[in-house]
Amino acid sequence: MPFRTRPQPALILFLAVFAAQAGFLVLTPILPEVAGEFGVSTAMAGGLRIASGLAGTAVALTLGLTARRLGLRDLVAAGLLLVGLGSVTGAAAPTFAVLAVSQVALGAGQAIVLSGALAAAARWSAPTERSRVLGWVLLGQPAAWIAGVPVIGALASSSWRLTMCVPLAATVVAVAVLASRPSGAPEARRDRMRSMLGRDRAITGWVVGELLAYAGWGGTITFAAALMIESYRSSPALVGLLIAAGAVTYLPGNLLARRRTDDSPRQLLALLGGGLAIVLVLFGAVRPGLWFSAAMFGLIVLLIGGRTLSGTAAGLQAAPGDEVAVMSIRAAAMQLGIVAGGAVGGAALAAGGYALLGAALAILFAGGAAPHLAALRSPASSNPHGLVPATEGGHK
Repeated sequence: MPFRTRPQPALILFLAVFAAQAGFLVLTPILPEVAGEFGVSTAMAGGLRIASGLAGTAVALTLGLTARRLGLRDLVAAGLLLVGLGSVTGAAAPTFAVLAVSQVALGAGQAIVLSGALAAAARWSAPTERSRVLGWVLLGQPAAWIAGVPVIGALASSSWRLTMCVPLAATVVAVAVLASRPSGAPEARRDRMRSMLGRDRAITGWVVGELLAYAGWGGTITFAAALMIESYRSSPALVGLLIAAGAVTYLPGNLLARRRTDDSPRQLLALLGGGLAIVLVLFGAVRPGLWFSAAMFGLIVLLIGGRTLSGTAAGLQAAPGDEVAVMSIRAAAMQLGIVAGGAVGGAALAAGGYALLGAALAILFAGGAAPHLAALRSPASSNPHGLVPATEGGHK
């Protein structure tokens, strides 16, 4: 039944990103329980991120072709349906292998939703409103943590399988609201993803920074709850509440970044990357009590809130008119980063515990800041954004 008053694009896309993020985070508070039921280590259970990340990467890299057949609304809807399918399959998974397959569907769905939603945030809003709409859409991610993780933690006390109801319910709501939006025409532009990566040095540097930063974040989010549960013998329900409380700090990080995103996104990305590296070292090595680790996690999320907005805006500034292609590249970098972060984090955890895990993730965040720092020091960074493509193949 159609809505009498059509929801605003910011709300529609916020709900879509919320559902996609709920599908991503559902493993975080239940990782030890999943490992225990299937008889695998926590580090191996964290490898489920590899399955979802590889699927998301592969799908994101082919979205340029898919978008030529679907409008942005239908593209986002397709991603949401995959998130719902992955949630149902995961809840009923009889083996660890089947659970890994469900993560493939979730990873693919998340990549499609994020690529389509962020492109739509730019396409469905006026230029003067873009930063505001983009900021609200990105808040769907921390909102999923704030509203979803406590529910997931509470449900996990009965069964980790019940937690899959959270992304499923969010998907149903998002699809219903998305249906109020008219179906748009398929993308008319040809797929420029390959040419952008091959010839635009500004975009290549941005992609490297996103890849490494998301590797650091993917490893953090995969093992943060496990660190608090295993270090302090805390319950999943309590840790779920603390994770949700820490996610609240994303909001001020997002709002503070809006003031500088339009002026100097690369400077902000370099600064935030360095700060994240320092905090991750402390998060892994210094554990005097649950309160301290929870506070460090909140600080990490604060910095991530600013970095996510500034990184997304930087990509859109670098490729005006190619929103779907550049956001697909971002989604691929994010998913591939999650694969790398899960692998690096799992190996570091198995080899040297949580102290080595924190150090390894800090190196990834520092590496993510390096391309932006290098660009700021080069003569080509004299423009206000530091992102104008510097080669013949660049966009104008």
